[in-house]
Amino acid sequence: MQNEVPQSIDYAALAAQIRVWAHELGFQAVGISDTDLTAAEKGMLEWLAIGMHGEMDYMAKHGTKRSRPAELLPGTLRVISLRMSCASPNVHDSWQVLEMGERAFISRYALGRDYHKVIRSRLARLAGKIRAEVAEYDGRVFTDSAPVLEVELARKAGIGWRGKHTLLLTREQGSQFFLGEIFVNLPLPVDEPQLDHCGSCTRCIDICPTRAIIAPYRVDARRCISYLTIELKGSIPEELRPLIGNRIYGCDDCQLVCPWNRFSRASAEPDFAVRHGLDDVSLVDLFAWEKAEFDSKLAGSAIYRIGYEQWLRNIAVALGNAPMSAAVVAVLNSRTGHPSELVREHVVWALARQLSK
Repeated sequence: MQNEVPQSIDYAALAAQIRVWAHELGFQAVGISDTDLTAAEKGMLEWLAIGMHGEMDYMAKHGTKRSRPAELLPGTLRVISLRMSCASPNVHDSWQVLEMGERAFISRYALGRDYHKVIRSRLARLAGKIRAEVAEYDGRVFTDSAPVLEVELARKAGIGWRGKHTLLLTREQGSQFFLGEIFVNLPLPVDEPQLDHCGSCTRCIDICPTRAIIAPYRVDARRCISYLTIELKGSIPEELRPLIGNRIYGCDDCQLVCPWNRFSRASAEPDFAVRHGLDDVSLVDLFAWEKAEFDSKLAGSAIYRIGYEQWLRNIAVALGNAPMSAAVVAVLNSRTGHPSELVREHVVWALARQLSK
């Protein structure tokens, strides 16, 4: 990345123009921060040292590159943080689905097209506009795709504050949005962080099914249902399986209970609309999918990234937690001979749990 850029450029005017372009590309908020994440780095290193990242080895592998943007991309002077609403319109009520144990709950951000592809495409277009305006521009776009402390950068950029569940919160959209960043070599004017508006509220901490939020602003990923159903590739700890309920991909409880999400508005992005009725679907029906159906229906979805084997593992656990029924037992029995030892293990557990009810 180039380090020297002309000082004759009106960077304040450029920053204002970047906001205009970003809104035209579908982003609802834009902020600019410097690269100093010293305060966040201490907490990150302590969290990693304790091992709360579980099997997410990549988080430790990159070391301080995550908290030092200029080490990740030499020459970086500023980070442009952006957010885009992800709340799909006409989604079946989440609490109702969670209460119906025979239905599958999928984190609402994953019901449409893979957000990585959507956000990255828009970021690339925005970067292209900056490059066309300033020939000396150099940078790189990110969206949950590299070792980046995106929530802390977004907080510093003033587009939200960090909630006690560690997610970014805003007055206008709660936490129902995706984040993206552009690292740039331009000395753009920086924005001021927002004040924290969580007050004494602890609803997100109190609601967590597995008590993964062990303290305000501290999550033990090893207990988090999103980690267990998405990041963890092996066996789910038996003591945590009953607590997962019917959540087969991610968990939204800490967001659903947050008062600020009452203000979130549905996204106008067609890519984030619900696909294949996944906002309210039978666990039995999903468990009956063969790999070809999984590949076909979930192609282009964030869910596809976990793979078919992990998909079956997750649903098996949910079926074990479902109300006792002949249909559930039958579909579980149909997978007792599955070639995957991981799937078989969780099917056996689920059958034993069903038959003990």
